[in-house]
Amino acid sequence: MFKKLKETPLGWETESKERKSYYIYFAGQNMIYSLVSTFLVTYLMFQGVNLAKAGTIMLLVKIWDAVNDAIFGVIFDSVRFRSGKKYLPWLKISTVLIPISTLLLFLIPKSSGETLKLVWFAVAYICWDTAYTLCDVPIYGVITSMTKNMDERNSMLSYKSIWGGVGTAITTLLANVLVSQKVNSNYSVVAVVVCIFAVATMVPVLFSIKERYNSVDEEAFTIRKMFSYLFKNKYLLIYYIGFFFYSALNVSAAFNIFVSYYIFNNELFALVVGAIGVAPQLIFSLLVPRMLKKIDKTKLMMLCNILNVVLSVIIWLVGKQNIIVYIVLSTLRAIPLGIYGVIMFMFTPDCAEYGKYTSGIEANGITFAIQTFMVKLTAAISGALGMFLLGLKSTGWISIEVENFQELSSSGVTQSAHALDVLWFIYVIVPAIGSLLGLIVWKFYKLNDKDVQIMADCNAEKITREEAEKLLSRKY
Repeated sequence: MFKKLKETPLGWETESKERKSYYIYFAGQNMIYSLVSTFLVTYLMFQGVNLAKAGTIMLLVKIWDAVNDAIFGVIFDSVRFRSGKKYLPWLKISTVLIPISTLLLFLIPKSSGETLKLVWFAVAYICWDTAYTLCDVPIYGVITSMTKNMDERNSMLSYKSIWGGVGTAITTLLANVLVSQKVNSNYSVVAVVVCIFAVATMVPVLFSIKERYNSVDEEAFTIRKMFSYLFKNKYLLIYYIGFFFYSALNVSAAFNIFVSYYIFNNELFALVVGAIGVAPQLIFSLLVPRMLKKIDKTKLMMLCNILNVVLSVIIWLVGKQNIIVYIVLSTLRAIPLGIYGVIMFMFTPDCAEYGKYTSGIEANGITFAIQTFMVKLTAAISGALGMFLLGLKSTGWISIEVENFQELSSSGVTQSAHALDVLWFIYVIVPAIGSLLGLIVWKFYKLNDKDVQIMADCNAEKITREEAEKLLSRKY
């Protein structure tokens, strides 16, 4: 298994240096994404702003997000760069814009009033959201240009999760330690450090990867044609409707550090929670390629989410009373969550191949724009939803303006037992509800790995349409 990381297996089309640069890119990207998706809510809560207002801004920004992702998908499939490259130019642009917009997001002037803070946050969040679109669509879409080998794609998307996990772990460690009572720093410092590390890992891909399968006769898209294509690609819609429920209600990441502080009496316990979550994903990043040779990833996805729901209910019932029981149960739950975390975005390239096979349209930009849109939309909703629920008057949650947990501890502000019960319910059960709703939708996802490989071979003109129709397990 480790040999594949160093050498190019027989039948693979990419080179070792391409794969390595592709993998470590996700370390930097995930450092940025983890900082925003996991710690932005905590940062805003430390700003002393009204949680409901901040949550509203998050959702309103997604109106722009819906527009810019759709527009970028069309632009991406229409723009022709002189270099002949389709993905790399966008990656170069985003590598500059992402760290700049991330820093703006975490540099809200402390001395300003609530209105200015909220306006600053809204503008910076729009800038970050747009910049992230410019990297997420190309870095996931480029794999369809690098290789048509399905085993190679699945392996690359699996191994990149290792480095994505490393990026998440680094951000989690930095953010939790630097703002803890022992170090007494703040999230602005965290953002600067994270951006420096992120850029260092994102740059190598700009000079290493090769685009081998860019179509020269792709159809020029309009918004109208885009929606027409989306409704024809039913499995793309089915998968991401299910993903929407799973991810939008996954509010736990945004509240890890507050649950650690208020429920388990130590904000640094969030590092243990983070390690429990990251370790299985790193391990199964190596094991999943072998697992997918024996079990279809759709079946694997369903099994993982069933286990997640069952274990979450048990954690909610007994985990709060005993930290050891919580650790044991969370470790067990982290296994199916880690496996799904590895295979989560393997479905998008499959849907891209299905879309081209059934419609004859090469629309990777649109396909991966949907992925980016759903990731960002659900991240914003999960953060906003958590803040809305916790910010309800009936909850009785008390907001306070501080820089870190040392100041929070010294403030003498305490939360009521009812408020902490609500925090625990939001943290454990709301994500389980999302997973359950996702399962209901995914029951209608019928695309399987063997058929996708046949479609990919046909799309690459390795076999004829007639040959493909005979080999497929069902008519699509």
